[in-house]
Amino acid sequence: MPSLKDLKNRIASVKATQKITKAMQMVAAAKLRKAQEAAEAARPYAERMNAVMANISAGVQGQDNAPKLMAGTGRDDRHLLVVMTAERGLCGGFNSSIARLAREKANSLKAAGKDVKILCVGKKGFDALKSQFSDIIIDVVDMREVKQVAFDNADSVGKRLIEMFDEGAFDVCTVFYSEFKSVISQIPTAQQIIPVEMKEQVEELDVVQYEYEPDEEQILQDLLPRNISMQVFRGLLENAASEQGARMSAMDNATRNAGEMIDKLTISYNRQRQAQITKELIEIISGAEAL
Repeated sequence: MPSLKDLKNRIASVKATQKITKAMQMVAAAKLRKAQEAAEAARPYAERMNAVMANISAGVQGQDNAPKLMAGTGRDDRHLLVVMTAERGLCGGFNSSIARLAREKANSLKAAGKDVKILCVGKKGFDALKSQFSDIIIDVVDMREVKQVAFDNADSVGKRLIEMFDEGAFDVCTVFYSEFKSVISQIPTAQQIIPVEMKEQVEELDVVQYEYEPDEEQILQDLLPRNISMQVFRGLLENAASEQGARMSAMDNATRNAGEMIDKLTISYNRQRQAQITKELIEIISGAEAL
């Protein structure tokens, strides 16, 4: 049984931890509002861009001169998985849920005989996957110096993906991120961006004929690379909001658990102190009666 001093020190330690988790919760709550606004503002643009591209690409599908970023290489033997996670922990299951989805995808592709490579954007994704996939992780994009996600950060990743695709490094590219729904709900998402998937958008569009200047092929040559960077940017923004929401929820739970632990330790301390006082009184009374 721990002594009174040990219990007192432990109570003080848990109280100090509780102050830290409470402060982290408040910081995450302050950052969440801005991150959520940025993620929600990017959604209409990304969705509208997909719709415009779907309309344009409908006129060039099946043609021999269709851009490779849209038509693909004609194979799906080599896959690149872009796993986007946070650089820091203490945010509940945010990082592990993204890594789990990517791990399941990688295992299923490898079981089907596909060649799989992984590009990690964020340190925590690399930490979660390196024990099992260290041989297929090609690089880690360091985002520790990024204070606030900007389009330039996503554009550098997007240009690298296009460069690798042009070099024949992969046939299919899929990005993994967590879509922000609310403080208590973040949904791990896998989205194929190379070749661009536009089946849903094509089905939803009304059959309308447009004339373009310049022609569809030239427009797609500019829009397709921009769309890849935009989808990466959207994933980074969704991750930023999801990370703060998950951290806020995790720190709130940690603060509550610390409070419950303090209450239990205080009860144990008071009981042991009362037992010690009672024992001393019994010893005094016994000594007095012996005299």
